[in-house]
Amino acid sequence: MPKEKRKRASNGAESSPYSKPAAPSSKSQAAHSIFKMNTTLGQHILKNPGVAGAIVAKAALKPSDQVLEVGPGTGNLTVLILKVAKHCTAVEMDPRMAAELTKRVQATPLEKKLKVMLGDVIKIPNEELPYFDVCISNTPYQISSPLVFKLLSLPNPPRCCVLMFQREFAMRLFAKPGDKLYNRLSVNAQMWAKISHVMKVGRNNFNPPPQVESNVVRIEPKHPRPQISYDEWDGLLRICFNRKNKTLRAAFLATGVVMDMLEKNYRLWCSTNDIALDDSPLNTTEGDVNMDIDGEKMDEDEWAGFSEAGEDDELPDIFEEAQKEAAARRQKGANRKKKGRVAELVREKVRKVLEDETQLADKRATKCDEGDFLRLLYAFNTEGIHFS
Repeated sequence: MPKEKRKRASNGAESSPYSKPAAPSSKSQAAHSIFKMNTTLGQHILKNPGVAGAIVAKAALKPSDQVLEVGPGTGNLTVLILKVAKHCTAVEMDPRMAAELTKRVQATPLEKKLKVMLGDVIKIPNEELPYFDVCISNTPYQISSPLVFKLLSLPNPPRCCVLMFQREFAMRLFAKPGDKLYNRLSVNAQMWAKISHVMKVGRNNFNPPPQVESNVVRIEPKHPRPQISYDEWDGLLRICFNRKNKTLRAAFLATGVVMDMLEKNYRLWCSTNDIALDDSPLNTTEGDVNMDIDGEKMDEDEWAGFSEAGEDDELPDIFEEAQKEAAARRQKGANRKKKGRVAELVREKVRKVLEDETQLADKRATKCDEGDFLRLLYAFNTEGIHFS
């Protein structure tokens, strides 16, 4: 009987138990990949264990700490957190990621210390979030600002938050007066928390790499919390930073939509406090509602957009209504209208606060610190001028 011919490998070498396996084809690789990252949801997995370890170390976790992690992904940070903290609640939007994280700790001692919540952390009501001492997050960039202020607005804010953001957003958070990136976000965040820079993280530390560089910041909410109205505070800052490179006099007195808003708020304040107003018209006429202090007409786009570029803030309803009214007057050729005594009274109050009481009329918002804005808010509220 003839011997059976041996089958030879495709490369000409004899097959043997000791020969190296052939490299898998591209289809085989695709079949064994877990899933494709959804970058629209900010799925950039932190793959550098050194960076992940540094983030957890900067959180200064205690064995008794409850931790909230936003966007855990496949769990590279989560595993390190569970080794130190008592418990971790991970909030994840993608069911695939949640399943992968659950599988990663399954049948290990860490399994009992982890709870996975499926959903959008921004849309989850505060009362449904469990208590936590520390928040750690490789934050999806599109929810950076909402996440910061959600954490700061909690009834019981965490001891600290160690969060990773896009570099420009992170630099805005801890920018100081006079810096190029100093804006309303800087003042708002630093009013409610102490913010410090931790480290820079290059794009090659992620899989897949994002288009931008990242920074890690540490946010420690102030305790006790400042006893001021957030709506009042934010309303003042919206006006000041609408034209942040102009003087505060121009930001208030030269913008018709702002004066209209302050007049409406003053009327409401007077009505709730039983203060009578003389609403008779004056003989003098007011110039163009868009006229600047020096007589130069303001660009409509300069005062119409009251949301700071890059912060994804919506225009308040009262600004939208006043903007539409001004546009209607321009179409009808009625840019000149009669002043009322209440409007003149409010204008005088604003001038008094800016020039006499705070001496900030010629100062720009980018040069003002937290103390300057607090003095402004107190002086305006004392005169009955409110922003919410």
